[in-house]
Amino acid sequence: MFRFLSNYFSNDIAIDLGTANTLIFVRGRGIVLDEPSMVALQAGVLGGKNRIVAVGMEAKKMQGRAPKNIEIVRPMKDGVIADFELTERMLGILIKKAVGKVVVPPRIVICVPGGATPVERKVIRDSAFAAGASSVHLIEEPMAAALGARLPVEEAAGSMIVDIGGGTTEIGILSLGGMAYSDSVRVGGDAFDESIVHYLRRNRGILIGEATAEELKKEIGTVFGREATTALRIKGRDLAEGTPKSLAVTSDEVREALSEPLNQIIRAVRLALEQAPPELAGDIADRGIMLTGGGALLRGIDGVLADATGLPVGIADEPLNCVAYGCGQALEYIGKWDAVFADQV
Repeated sequence: MFRFLSNYFSNDIAIDLGTANTLIFVRGRGIVLDEPSMVALQAGVLGGKNRIVAVGMEAKKMQGRAPKNIEIVRPMKDGVIADFELTERMLGILIKKAVGKVVVPPRIVICVPGGATPVERKVIRDSAFAAGASSVHLIEEPMAAALGARLPVEEAAGSMIVDIGGGTTEIGILSLGGMAYSDSVRVGGDAFDESIVHYLRRNRGILIGEATAEELKKEIGTVFGREATTALRIKGRDLAEGTPKSLAVTSDEVREALSEPLNQIIRAVRLALEQAPPELAGDIADRGIMLTGGGALLRGIDGVLADATGLPVGIADEPLNCVAYGCGQALEYIGKWDAVFADQV
């Protein structure tokens, strides 16, 4: 469908195709695009093909405000492709927007969740080929995040990464340039938002949208009980009266709402530590755990994980971009360091 896009690539590229955002890294230029993984679709006339009205940031701005004949769709779900055709179309548009017009098809490195099935990995690979790639290399998100966070993954010592993305939390233990352990928990920023929506519906009798839940999470969200209580006034719909309503939501309420998805992440981290070989577990006890992804920006999450594991927990520089930077770094390893890649599908 997107073979014509081979005329638009200028360099080898790396793609962090995430549930929440898609980031594109171009060799020699760095990250050139960071936009929401969203598409605005207008229903086709008389059963015809749906027309793409907007992609990325333009589509996100329409969320919750679009007319009935326009649907805002996220073709990625839980870190993997939920709608193959729509992902192809979205990816093609974003790549064209990012790299402009040249004639040489690129090599593409694209990340996959550590827990992705062979079928899911094949779909991601096929999507990249359909977008015009000359070759496609897959890299597991924990490896990409570790490279982007500059962990010493080549050393004969264990390093542990926890990447909290939009759809999944990726956990990896790395040593000697490969993955000693990886797990993918389908809990991330989206689950945090959904928990806030459900909490306010159940406890305050008000219905809010995903965008408002995300605002609460970013502005006053905290998972550490030792911080001072703050509040944010929001608007929603009163479920009893069916009318618009304004109310103040406190950070304590948001913390309570986030407790269940946070506990799922904590359980997965503990399981990883239990499964780690004793020698690597000793290394991690010394080095600690590195957090990346948008979830690493949630106030107090490093303290909560430190309390839960008894280990030092750090947050990477530019945690939102670590996976994209790591994918970009992996471009240099094609044909040189095969352990980085997860190309068997």
